[in-house]
Amino acid sequence: MFQEDFHTPDEIIVGKLHSFFTRTEKQWYHKMRQDHVKHDWPWWKSEIITKWAKYSWIFKMENAFSSAILNPKKDKPLTWFLKQKDRLSALHPDMSDSMINMKILRKCGGELEHAIKCRFVEPCSTKEYLNAMKYILTRTRIGKNWTRVPMESKMVSKTSREDKRPLRPFFKCHKFGRTSHLANTCTKKTKINEAQVIE
Repeated sequence: MFQEDFHTPDEIIVGKLHSFFTRTEKQWYHKMRQDHVKHDWPWWKSEIITKWAKYSWIFKMENAFSSAILNPKKDKPLTWFLKQKDRLSALHPDMSDSMINMKILRKCGGELEHAIKCRFVEPCSTKEYLNAMKYILTRTRIGKNWTRVPMESKMVSKTSREDKRPLRPFFKCHKFGRTSHLANTCTKKTKINEAQVIE
């Protein structure tokens, strides 16, 4: 949370810290509030960075970002995009918005990423990316609920169709008595000196 984003005084930001923290963080905040009484926002910001910006927290945030892949069936595009942007902004405060947007687009999947990039020649703002993502997911087949049929089910359905085919009538080659072929397609030549049995 940055003061310049909201143009609010320090007192309001410090007053909202109680609602921002949860569980262990809230207990830490109450203990620090009792010990140090009242301080301005820059002091709280430095204490928060000292307490929580450790390797375990960085590792947790990196894992959360790397495992987050947009699923149009479950995730809302706006919520998902802003959540990933907050994670990257916390990990890399000096990273520009255009670079953050490009990193997030790589997590959207090949078709959606390509469709969004094709709409813009140059890097655009977050709002334009979100509008394009929402339009693509609601107006194109990328956001529709379609699933690919796995290969195993295709093979099962194919074999079941073959089993249901009607049986062919019984055919037999009258030259040699074989059931594998007919007389007109017989490739086995008759011997000239072979005595033929006349019935």
